[in-house]
Amino acid sequence: MKKLSVRRRHPLAALVVLLFALAATGGLYAAFAPAEKAQADSSQSLAIEEGKKLYSVGCATCHGTSGEGTKTGPSLVGVGSAAVDFQVGTGRMPAQQPGAQIPAKKVAYSQAQIDQLAAYIASLGPGPSVPTKAQYSPGGADIANGGQLFRTNCSQCHNASGKGGALSDGKFAPTLQGVTPKHIYEAMLTGPQNMPNFPDTTMPEKDKKDIIAYLGEVDSGKTPSEGGLELGGLGPVSEGLFGWIFGLGTLIAVAVWVAAHTTKARKS
Repeated sequence: MKKLSVRRRHPLAALVVLLFALAATGGLYAAFAPAEKAQADSSQSLAIEEGKKLYSVGCATCHGTSGEGTKTGPSLVGVGSAAVDFQVGTGRMPAQQPGAQIPAKKVAYSQAQIDQLAAYIASLGPGPSVPTKAQYSPGGADIANGGQLFRTNCSQCHNASGKGGALSDGKFAPTLQGVTPKHIYEAMLTGPQNMPNFPDTTMPEKDKKDIIAYLGEVDSGKTPSEGGLELGGLGPVSEGLFGWIFGLGTLIAVAVWVAAHTTKARKS
């Protein structure tokens, strides 16, 4: 008993007990922790590491070495993985050159690389995540409600048929024809460039799916043009131009013809 009491009072006794407890805890965790979770954490860490390498080569020049932003590129801290998946997945990033608006172009990265870039940017700060297929799939959506929501919130820029339109200062609302449901959902979620964002608190997930379903119906060509000749579906600009050139032009031609024949009739 005396020997045991002496050992308890030894200066290193507390350290030995702490090390033993840590070793026991680590052993129990390794024995009972889900293997899938450990693999997922390892896979996520690897994706972030690879994404950082891709970012350093293709993005850091404009957005800063740590995503803090520069004079030529905004900060990426807190934009989330959804913004990366949209911008890079539609070819807008990396940008070829600065301008009033960055247009879509051929995608420079594979989807696996885009996922790695998204993982790295997401690690810089919390932001909207890439939506799942269940979130953006238009199956079972209300197309009529989607059309009403689109005309109320989106048609001012994208046109009622989603074919895009001009904005001020060289900017434009791009066409939505041929855009995938995932990218449409991400655009509504993140608000790229001139577009306002519509988080789930402003526009619920169901409403986003309804809009996607409406655009898919319009894009399919199954929706008839109730007003007759749609003139490209570009709205009042093309219709007004058609009216001025052909409508007013026809009236002027008729007036000239009537005047010419009236003059001839009087002479005869």
